[in-house]
Amino acid sequence: MTHQTIRVVARIIALPEKVETVKAVLLEIIEPTRQEAGSIKYELLQNQSDPTDFTFVEEWASDDALDTHLATPHLNEAGAKLASLLAAEPDIRRYSVLA
Repeated sequence: MTHQTIRVVARIIALPEKVETVKAVLLEIIEPTRQEAGSIKYELLQNQSDPTDFTFVEEWASDDALDTHLATPHLNEAGAKLASLLAAEPDIRRYSVLA
């Protein structure tokens, strides 16, 4: 069986008055995450028609690499900073490529 990477789409919705603060926190975690073992792709997008809507598009070498990422200090610190700045809990989804 061919080894398949894990894809993640993580959506974060900022409170309207906290968009710039949320953006700053999210931008801080990009470089440390890209340096992690198993990180293949880690991109942050911001919705052009709704600036409160941020989405990470990620690719990881394995579930283990992703699980390790989710436990890193930089991600946990960002989560603590974001707790009072978001309109809802982050929506994090794991995907497998079908075709």
